[in-house]
Amino acid sequence: MLTSVTTRKKPIALFLASLLSTSAWAANEDPTEPLADNETMIVTAEQELKQQPGVSTITAEDIQKSPPVNDLSDIIRKMPGVNLTGNSASGSRGNNRQIDIRGMGPENTLIMVDGVPVTSRNSVRYSWRGERDTRGDTNWVPAEMVERIEVIRGPAAARYGSGAAGGVVNIITKRPTNDWHGSLSLFTNQPEDSKEGATKRANFNLSGPLAGDALTMRLYGNLNKTDADAYDINTAQNGSAAAGREGVRNKDINAVVSWKITPLQIVDFSYGYSRQGNIYAGDTQYSNSNVSPGGLIKTLYGDETNRMYRQNYGITYNGIWDWGTSKLNFNYEKTNNTRLDEGSTGKVEGMINSDDYSTSRLESYRAGGEVNFPLQLLVDQTVTLGAEWNRDELNDPASMTATDSTGVTVGNVSGSASDRSSKNSSTISSLYFEDNIAATDSTQVLPGLRFDYHDTFGANWSPSLNISQGLGDMFTLKAGIARAFKAPNLYQSTEGYLLSTRGNGCPVSVSSGSCFLLGNEDLDPEISVNKEVGIEFHDNGYAAGVTWFRNDYKNKIVAGDDVVGYASNGANILRWENGGKAIVEGLEGNLTIPVLRDVLEWRTNATYMFRSESKKTGNPLSVIPEFTINSQLDWQITDKLDTTLSWTQYGRQKPRQNAEIRNEAGEMSNREISPYSIFGLNVNYDITKNLRANAGINNLFDKRVYRENDGASTYNEPGRAYYAGVTVSF
Repeated sequence: MLTSVTTRKKPIALFLASLLSTSAWAANEDPTEPLADNETMIVTAEQELKQQPGVSTITAEDIQKSPPVNDLSDIIRKMPGVNLTGNSASGSRGNNRQIDIRGMGPENTLIMVDGVPVTSRNSVRYSWRGERDTRGDTNWVPAEMVERIEVIRGPAAARYGSGAAGGVVNIITKRPTNDWHGSLSLFTNQPEDSKEGATKRANFNLSGPLAGDALTMRLYGNLNKTDADAYDINTAQNGSAAAGREGVRNKDINAVVSWKITPLQIVDFSYGYSRQGNIYAGDTQYSNSNVSPGGLIKTLYGDETNRMYRQNYGITYNGIWDWGTSKLNFNYEKTNNTRLDEGSTGKVEGMINSDDYSTSRLESYRAGGEVNFPLQLLVDQTVTLGAEWNRDELNDPASMTATDSTGVTVGNVSGSASDRSSKNSSTISSLYFEDNIAATDSTQVLPGLRFDYHDTFGANWSPSLNISQGLGDMFTLKAGIARAFKAPNLYQSTEGYLLSTRGNGCPVSVSSGSCFLLGNEDLDPEISVNKEVGIEFHDNGYAAGVTWFRNDYKNKIVAGDDVVGYASNGANILRWENGGKAIVEGLEGNLTIPVLRDVLEWRTNATYMFRSESKKTGNPLSVIPEFTINSQLDWQITDKLDTTLSWTQYGRQKPRQNAEIRNEAGEMSNREISPYSIFGLNVNYDITKNLRANAGINNLFDKRVYRENDGASTYNEPGRAYYAGVTVSF
């Protein structure tokens, strides 16, 4: 991507501009226009990112050709190594599917917007089995406002610190422009089956100068509603009482003001407010609704049972100097997670048990700085030095004090809810170093080292090494290895976060009695050593590649199965523990064929999982397909008309094989999901210069999966649906 910048700086400064994040430098001008005498063309950099293995980019054009119905995860899932799953292999929150990269689970996927981590899902209670009742953090930006999405997998993701052991999704929004531009977009998705929820979306975008080129702004707003599936959508097909997909209501407003102090010194001020409310469909709870107070569960269908309010403020400075580039940023994010009160014991854990609402509050403070400078030391190098400071503060009175066993002492913790604090916090301070070494004309070596210090769990070192080796003009060998980590979350580490079960929810290793589960301040961070090696081919529009990856995962934090003591009432005491080792291994491949240059292009990627399993139990880390193939045929019929035919094949999905809690013993389901395919068709037509329309069909041949909440059948795959959209711009 090219942009012109008016400058008379030295050439070194122009070269260094390529190291700036494109969230600060964007194509505000048409690169085809001639430049004035005092303007110099520079490249805004994605080059350093492209040199690393395991990186994919989704462009705004890609999104137009395959628009997501509601959530950006609908299109992100079509990247190599990516699937959608619940938080664990139990499937109890199966329809709340989130980004799962390389089988490491959603908790190991770091979501960012414009390079800033988004952590709102961390305000949702973490259950005994490792689930959160959340849609994740990919639905805060409407699809029409996305400039591009970077999906970073494997060793390249270690640079980003805690929570990126699986990978990183960086959603980059559209920048302010130097001329006034605006758009209004309308979109609807109508399922063929009236039992499935329909979607309606409307948003606007306005961008332009406030004071010449020195002060520009961008403002967008979004309204989005997807209805809930019918409460009996699965019952009618297979007798299952597990609910279909919840609905969602989104309201978003977001603004950026960009101040060009000079053409090479830019300060961005940003603000965003979003509200997400669910439309309740029953989740896993209809099957147990006979135990809900007064039959409450059955009366809630169609209501909002939880709402997320998110506010974010940010200030970012980017500068280019004769010696290099610099960046400073300060960000604040506040999430109010308001939901009906839930049970915290045994089989009613997570079940709505009251018509009273409580609010969990999560505040995140982030600051960072980074410098980039070239270095001539035997060979050309570009050095990156950075520092970050993150603080999270959680106050969740409903969850932290939900278990009330007045008069019981659980180790050093009182069973009385009134005696336990609802607050916890963590601070991580980080330093990182990266060096892009041009060892030869065809060899790039990228060593890196990140140091993180957690105020509770101490120091962690994350070294990494990525290599790109050209093999002639058409082939490139890429390899990487890195140590990634994830700090314990604020529920696992809070000693007073007390869960309990009368017995059936105890681990199979505890033969009798009821159990309490305590938080643990003595946990170690989860560690993953990520390795990959691959080869790529490029020639005249043809591209192909294959990558082998393996993650050796240790210290995974799970609900412990060793009794560490006994409560005053005789119940077994368990704690969150570092539960041993796991391994993830697989292959990723891609193929691009320009069937007719500039007219017809065929793109395919595939992922094959050799294994994703706990070494102790043999169970998968999450329920994902054995293989996934995404294929897309793009046909540019005329300058104004194009169409896309897409095909996704999902391989067999196996259930967990071994019981982990008592009520599973001897009752593990062997139900699996057989391979199935989803086809889609999209047509885009530029009616005029300022009016674009698109229409299409999702799931063209109406292949459906109905949830059973048993075995691997833990989610609904929606059937055939028709969509249409229109965008008016100026």
